[in-house]
Amino acid sequence: MSIRFKRALTGALVLAVTLAGAVGAGAKQYIGSEACSECHDEQFEHFVSYSKKAKSWHSIEIMASDLTQAEQESCYECHTTGYGKGGFVSIKETPELADVGCETCHGPGAEHAESGGDTEAIERTPSVEGCETCHNADRVEDFNFKPLIFSGAH
Repeated sequence: MSIRFKRALTGALVLAVTLAGAVGAGAKQYIGSEACSECHDEQFEHFVSYSKKAKSWHSIEIMASDLTQAEQESCYECHTTGYGKGGFVSIKETPELADVGCETCHGPGAEHAESGGDTEAIERTPSVEGCETCHNADRVEDFNFKPLIFSGAH
């Protein structure tokens, strides 16, 4: 089985499970970056190859033994996709949304994917204000890092 086929199959399964759980939810649904790769393979490959965001869950894993559960959960907003917005819940329940993925910047992707790529159903050009939720002066001071808002962008 080719990697592309496996990725497409995984994306389709994630989409099906996500949409099945959305009955009556009314909110836009997250599907995970693997599902985005079905149509946006080149952008996905570049993102996972070069962006630190695509590996952001690893930072939580490194720190987990030194953090309480509440402290770990406070990391989720910036180190996962859609936490507190109908996306990431836990590594066991929503592993496809661990890490900062496509939908962190472009918004939930289920409607976009279901429509066959309707550009009105996704945020094509993310705003800097959206980035500043995590990439802000407080975090620079707290964690002594210089946020690279556009790092790993495609």
